[in-house]
Amino acid sequence: MFRLPSYVPDLNPTEGVWSLVKRSLANFTAANLDHMVRVVKRKLKKIQHRPQSLAGCLAETGLITEIPS
Repeated sequence: MFRLPSYVPDLNPTEGVWSLVKRSLANFTAANLDHMVRVVKRKLKKIQHRPQSLAGCLAETGLITEIPS
């Protein structure tokens, strides 16, 4: 069994995805929490449809995945 530190961005592809979301929200101001949730969900949906971006997040971790054609 291997114990990893609680925060290991180099081994966690989720950190790469959140980095993409945070960059896209750099100049965003939400009117309220519901607005923020809608915008973040929309940004995540866009990333989901860009397999190259997701593959880049995985590549940084050293994990291997196959992108469907």
